[in-house]
Amino acid sequence: MGSFARVADAYGKLLAFFALCACVLLALMMLMICADVLVRNVPVVPGVTSLPWANEVSESMLYLITMLAAPWLLRRGQHIRVDIVLRVLPDRVAWYCEWAVDVLAFACCIVLVAYGAKAAVASWSSNALTIKTLITPEWWMLAPLPVTFALLAIEVVFRMHRLALGPRAARDDAVSAG
Repeated sequence: MGSFARVADAYGKLLAFFALCACVLLALMMLMICADVLVRNVPVVPGVTSLPWANEVSESMLYLITMLAAPWLLRRGQHIRVDIVLRVLPDRVAWYCEWAVDVLAFACCIVLVAYGAKAAVASWSSNALTIKTLITPEWWMLAPLPVTFALLAIEVVFRMHRLALGPRAARDDAVSAG
C-alpha cells in the first residue's frame, strides 16, 4: 500500500470516527427530547415541568451532527447529487464535468474555510455571546464550520485522485435512483 493510500485510509477512519460522534449526538438528542416530553406529561420530578433548554440544545446538536457527518457522507458518495445531465453526456465529457465540479467544490470549500475562520476568530476576539435560554460564546457554534469545510476540501482532493485513477466517465458513487 502506497503512502497516499495509507493517508487516504487513515483519513477515512478519521471521518468514520466523526460520523460515529454524529450518531452518538443523535442518540443523545433523541434521549433529551424524549426526557423533555416525559417531564412535560408525567410528574417524574416534582416542580420540573419541562427542560426549557432542550430546544436550543437540540438545534445546536442538529448543526453539529451535520458538520460531523458531511465529510463522511461525501467520502461514501451518499451526499445529495443531481446527476441527470451527467448520465446523458458522453463518458469523456461527463468525466470533464466531474473535474470541473470538483475544482469548483474545492474552491468553495477553501472560501468557506477562510470566511468561517474569520467569523469564528472575530466572534472569539469580541467575546460575542448568543443569548437565548442558555448564554454561550458565539464562536462555539462558528468554530466547527471552517473545520468541516477544511475536511470537505481534503475529501474533494481524494475524490479528484480517485477520479484521475478511475474510468473516464461520470462517477458511479451517488448515482441517482432512476
